Amino acid sequence: MAEIKFEEALKKLEDIVEELEGGELSLDKSLAKYEEGVGLLVTCRKKLEQAKKKIEILVKTKNGKIKTEPFGEEIAKK
Repeated sequence: MAEIKFEEALKKLEDIVEELEGGELSLDKSLAKYEEGVGLLVTCRKKLEQAKKKIEILVKTKNGKIKTEPFGEEIAKK
């Protein structure tokens, strides 16, 4: 089975939230949708974390040179 794309997982998660907020589902169906939503949430978080690891930030050093750092490290140094 092909891995689900981030956008598709997010859309499905949004649809599940809408269905649950609608209040029309039985308890069993609500629980099943909730479990599916949790799985989609985990998938989205993993994909965002993978993307975050791929992003590099250009940082200007004190001596004026430009270097790259992994995303998030520039915040930790401030």
